[in-house]
Amino acid sequence: MAKLGNLSPIFSEIYVERPDGTKVFKAYLAGEWVGSESLTEVRSPIDLEAYAYVPRLTYEAVNPAIEKLYIKGRWSIRDMPGEERRTAYQRLADLLDKYREDFVQVLMIGNGKTRAAANGEVDATIERLRRTDMDVRKLYGEYVPGDWSHESLEAEAIVKREPIGLVLGVSPFNYPLFDTAAKVAFTMVAGNAILIKPASATPIPALMLARLMVEAGFPKESFAVITVPGSEMDRIVADKRIAGIALTGSADTGDHVVRVGGLKRYVMELGGGDPAIVLKDSDLRTAAQKIVTGITSYSGQRCDSIKLILAEREIYDQLKALLIEELKKVRVGDPREPGTTMGPVIDPKTVDEFEMAVKDAVSKGGRVISGGRRLGPTYIEPTLIEVDKSVVKDLYLYKKEVFLSVALLVAIDSLDEAIELVNGRRYGLDAAIFGSDINKIRKLMRFLEVGAIYVNEYPKHGIGYFPYGGRKDSGVGREGIGYTVEYLTDYKTIVYNYRGKGIWEYM
Repeated sequence: MAKLGNLSPIFSEIYVERPDGTKVFKAYLAGEWVGSESLTEVRSPIDLEAYAYVPRLTYEAVNPAIEKLYIKGRWSIRDMPGEERRTAYQRLADLLDKYREDFVQVLMIGNGKTRAAANGEVDATIERLRRTDMDVRKLYGEYVPGDWSHESLEAEAIVKREPIGLVLGVSPFNYPLFDTAAKVAFTMVAGNAILIKPASATPIPALMLARLMVEAGFPKESFAVITVPGSEMDRIVADKRIAGIALTGSADTGDHVVRVGGLKRYVMELGGGDPAIVLKDSDLRTAAQKIVTGITSYSGQRCDSIKLILAEREIYDQLKALLIEELKKVRVGDPREPGTTMGPVIDPKTVDEFEMAVKDAVSKGGRVISGGRRLGPTYIEPTLIEVDKSVVKDLYLYKKEVFLSVALLVAIDSLDEAIELVNGRRYGLDAAIFGSDINKIRKLMRFLEVGAIYVNEYPKHGIGYFPYGGRKDSGVGREGIGYTVEYLTDYKTIVYNYRGKGIWEYM
C-alpha cells in the first residue's frame, strides 16, 4: 500500500496519525493550525488508497483568516524590509533542502512521481526561492522629469510600484510544491499577503511548506493555506478583499474564475498541450528523443507536454520509426520501483477520457502506432496516434487537452500547413521547432500564436528563468522570475510641484 512514512518532528504539529498509518493534516489560517470534523480524503494515484486527510473547510471557516490577511497580514509583509524578506526566502530554501526527504516521499506517494522526478521538483523549488533576489529588479520605480511638457514645467515625479494587497494563489496538482512556492515567491517578495488554495488531489506539500515558512520567519498572519474544495471556492474568488488571483490550471477553470472573480488582477497559466514541428534538416534522433521526453515527462501531466507532432513529409517515416523506438524504452509502473520511468496518472477519470479520446481518433481515421492501452485504473501506455492532416482538426485530441501521455503525429507538406494546424487550436502556450534552416524557423517564430517557442528543445518551463505563459485559452499574463511581479503590483505616481521656487530657470 502507498502510505506516508514518518515525517520529521518539525511537522508533528500539523497532523495527527491514525492507527492505520494515515495522517490527518491541519490547515493553516494566518497564524493558526486548524482542524475540522469534516474531512477530505487524499488518495495516492499509485493504488488509489487513502494516505491522508485534510480539513474540508467552508467559506465561513476561512472568512476570519481572509479578514486577518486583509486587515493585518498585507501590512505585516509590506512593512517587512526587503532585506528581511530576502533573508526569509533564503532560510526557507535551506529548510526545504534540510527536509528534502519528507517532500520527496510526499511527492512520490501523493503525485506518483519517480524519486528522480520528486527530487527534481524539490531542486527547482529551492532554486526558485533563492532567485527571488532577481524578482526585485522589477520592483524598482522610475523618475519622470517635467520639462518635456509645458503643463508640467517646474515639476517632477517618481513612479513607484506598490503591492496590490491580498492575492489568492491557486496551485495545480501536478507540481504542488514548486507551483505553491513560486506563487509565494513572486507574491510575497513584492509585499503582498497570500491565500493559498492547493489542489484537492495533492494538498499536503503546500501545508508542509507553510510549516517551513513559519520557521523561516515570514509574518505568520501574512499567509494561509486553505483546504476548501474547488467546487466551493466561488465566494472566496468573488471576495472584494482579494485584489488579485494567480492561478495555474485548466482553461475551463480559468474562464470560470474570471467570470466569478470580476474586476481583479489575474495571472493565469492555463491549458496547453504543445505542438512540435520537425523540419527535414533536423537531427532526427535527437528530435525524437526530446519529443518523447516531452510526451512522457511526468506521465504527460504538464501544461507544456507535447501533444501534436507535425513533420515534413520527406522525413516523416524516419521520424515515426524513431519515435516508436524511443517510446518502447519507457517503463511504466510503480514510481517507487527503481526501473520505472513513467508512473501513474492522478485519477481514473483522466484515463477514462484517454480511452474515449483514442477511440474517437481511431473512429475518424487515426491509427495507433504505439501504446494505446490502459494498464490499470491510473496507468496507461504512452501513446502515439498517426492521423492525416485532412481530419486531424475533427479529433477530440486536437480540440481538447487530454492531460496525459498521448500525442498525434501528422505529415505536413508546407510551413503554412503547420502554422494553420498550430494556430487552429484553442490553446497557445508553447511550441517546439526542430531544424536548422533559419529562414523556416524565423517564419514559424513570426506566425505561431504561442507564448514561447523552443528551438531544438522540448518545451519546459523549469523555474521560470525565461518567462512563460499563453495566448488564447492558454492564459493571462506571464510567469517568470522578474515578470510576474509586474502583474501583482500597481504603479503609484507622485508628482512634486516646485513652481516659483527658483529651482529651474528655463529659456
